[in-house]
Amino acid sequence: MATLFHPPLTAFSASNKLHFPSPISARKGDFFVVRSDARMNHLLSRGTHKSRTQKLLTNAVATKADSSTSSQTGHELLLFEALREGLEEEMERDPRVCVMGEDVGHYGGSYKVTKGLAPKFGDLRVLDTPIAENAFTGMGIGAAMTGLRPIVEGMNMGFLLLAFNQISNNCGMLHYTSGGQFKIPIVIRGPGGVGRQLGAEHSQRLESYFQSIPGIQMVACSTPYNAKGLMKAAIRSENPVILFEHVLLYNLKERIPDEEYVLSLEEAEMVRPGDHVTILTYSRMRYHVMQAAKTLVNKGYDPEVIDIRSLKPFDLYTIGNSVKKTHRVLIVEECMRTGGIGASLTASITENFNDYLDAPIICLSSQDVPTPYAGTLEEWTVVQPAQIVAAVEQLCQ
Repeated sequence: MATLFHPPLTAFSASNKLHFPSPISARKGDFFVVRSDARMNHLLSRGTHKSRTQKLLTNAVATKADSSTSSQTGHELLLFEALREGLEEEMERDPRVCVMGEDVGHYGGSYKVTKGLAPKFGDLRVLDTPIAENAFTGMGIGAAMTGLRPIVEGMNMGFLLLAFNQISNNCGMLHYTSGGQFKIPIVIRGPGGVGRQLGAEHSQRLESYFQSIPGIQMVACSTPYNAKGLMKAAIRSENPVILFEHVLLYNLKERIPDEEYVLSLEEAEMVRPGDHVTILTYSRMRYHVMQAAKTLVNKGYDPEVIDIRSLKPFDLYTIGNSVKKTHRVLIVEECMRTGGIGASLTASITENFNDYLDAPIICLSSQDVPTPYAGTLEEWTVVQPAQIVAAVEQLCQ
């Protein structure tokens, strides 16, 4: 049974509002519980209004089960706890693994991903740094060159723009420019995305910024299960990996296995098999898509939902097999439309599978505007479930 939980204390939140991994803004008097399979329970409403979710999903029938690998055995964790568990296991397994960043030590990180690691592993392996992203990212790259396996946390992914030179000119290129003499096994991770009214500078989606850097892999987690598995895989990789975490998904709860597991950094996840249209998405938009899927099934459509997870490189094997089956593609992303992940994915599908398409690819992306602070305006800038439903109906005409 789902339980109502409170988010961890953060360096940014001064209020006591609950923040939900749902695209629906909570109204006064409403309490929601959101599970990783996009099930939403409306526990209590003191008002007379109906939520947008209820309007969208009126009389919806059940969708096919989410193919997430969670089971009845194992233990339940929130997503930020799953990240911590994966990180802790790798630090126990490999003494070369270390963490550095602002407030990652005894404070436990701005979203508590590193909570409890400093007392256990010491200040040299969990290193608090000054507020100087360019400096400590460069230090992490240098540490990786000498044989360590550092994890660099950006308190917010937007702050890592200050370290863009280190990430592009050094992190991504040193293996090549050194003639293979150096490997850079570093993980760069942190929260990003839209949805907590943090303003334009703290609500950025930087996937589009980093995707063009040669030599770097990018993955985005969306459930506690794949958050832990991708974290462990990223730490073990010999390549530099950027792990994108969404600020609204940290409090997502899921049961994950007790036994150890490591996921592939280059594989997509089949979330919902279907026949009529392929919907490609990742991160928070997975839940917008799954909410829309309930309405689509009620309307007689059978969408196939794929969480691409690997943003660079794309898993064109899984994506291609789906396109060959459905012949229609909808891409749903929170990244910006111009030069975003959706644009690159559209190009890849067109180049490789154009002969299998029966309709033009539709890409739903965020608007090319700075994210507004006001909650209602913030919602307008990102894709909502109703838009996904309309796009699928257009594709399947």
